[in-house]
Amino acid sequence: MNLVRKVKHWIRNDTGESISISLNTINELFFGAGNEELGPDMSEITYFTCLKTLAEALGKMPLYLMDEKKNRVMRHETVPFISFEPNPLETPIQFFTYLEYCRNHYGNAYVFVMRHRGTLQGLYPLDPRMVQIWVNNTDEFTQRRYYYCYTDRRSGKTYWFDPGDMLHVKSWVTGDGGYAGKSVREILATNMAGAKASQKFLNNLYQKGLTANAVVKYVGDLSKEKQRVLLKKIDEQARDDGRRMITLPMGYDIQTLDLKLTDSQFYELKKYNALQVAAAFGIQPNQLNDYSKSSYANSAMQSLSFYVQTLLHIITVYEQEFNRKLLTPAEQARGLGFKFNFWMILRGDPTQQADVLQKMVQSAIYSPNEARGKVDMPPCAGGDVHIVNGSYVKLQDIGLAYGAKSGEKSNESNEGGDRDDSSKE
Repeated sequence: MNLVRKVKHWIRNDTGESISISLNTINELFFGAGNEELGPDMSEITYFTCLKTLAEALGKMPLYLMDEKKNRVMRHETVPFISFEPNPLETPIQFFTYLEYCRNHYGNAYVFVMRHRGTLQGLYPLDPRMVQIWVNNTDEFTQRRYYYCYTDRRSGKTYWFDPGDMLHVKSWVTGDGGYAGKSVREILATNMAGAKASQKFLNNLYQKGLTANAVVKYVGDLSKEKQRVLLKKIDEQARDDGRRMITLPMGYDIQTLDLKLTDSQFYELKKYNALQVAAAFGIQPNQLNDYSKSSYANSAMQSLSFYVQTLLHIITVYEQEFNRKLLTPAEQARGLGFKFNFWMILRGDPTQQADVLQKMVQSAIYSPNEARGKVDMPPCAGGDVHIVNGSYVKLQDIGLAYGAKSGEKSNESNEGGDRDDSSKE
């Protein structure tokens, strides 16, 4: 079976239903079937942790529709779907968690925007493995049209979607033309294969009871078949009820080969490889439970750095895609736009939170009721006003109070002099 026939065999089965090609399948095609023993990509703990951290971080941030004055809009057709129920099967946190998982694991996240006579009916996420992008190469490159083709896995039906009916969130690395994104696991395939191989080595070591390899010494010569039978009997004895002693025929001896992970710096290499995978996702070391060089203050700064350097770009990608696909040009011109509430992930301990809110209220950035809303407390009467220290003055008014006081004193002295002169008269 040649290469083309193999690829066709994996792409389509006998029923004609499309089948996804995983990274393991590609590795098996080009490097042999031995790679499948390493397990799927999700089995690598660092990769799984990175996916989990990013997906949950985005999922727990609510998405709001804001007007040009940064007030939350509640009466809009999109609000029920982004705040309560995107579709009958998912809640908003499940919806956004799944999208971020697909964006990282497959490089693309697709959402079908279902409308009926122009009215929004629901947001339905699609399996990225079942979506294809068809491009019309005969058009000018500045006006090249493209469409999305989705094959339903269960019914086998094929659906074609216009780009305006599809929310498409890509990874920051895209292929030729920028139509589709590439996942981190595709780019770091070799690195991840090494990480899974190291985990497989540890698993085998645990199964052998953390014992080293051994050499059986004997005098004479044995055929390959007799060698295989001898080693099989010794191995069965060693594994029988987990005993630590075995019997050997006369003239045979066993010599162990020292196995020291410290000599090969196995732990250091495994840790370094994990940090490399995490860095590719923008994950901080403390989020991998690596506190070797962290303190309490350092961990807090790493969490802030995770938001600024990693999540800020991701949420901007979602906001811009939702703005251009779910809002009309007239609504965009009025200043409407979607915003994630990042405050949910920046909540610190009660002391830090109280200090931040106090400074926000004292500087008139928040009103007291807005600060109470940040800690999920109801508003109070008269708490919608902004307060500030009364001693604050404008820059151009600095010193006027002192000049007024000196002027009043001079006037008083002049009036006193006039009174003295009149008394003398």
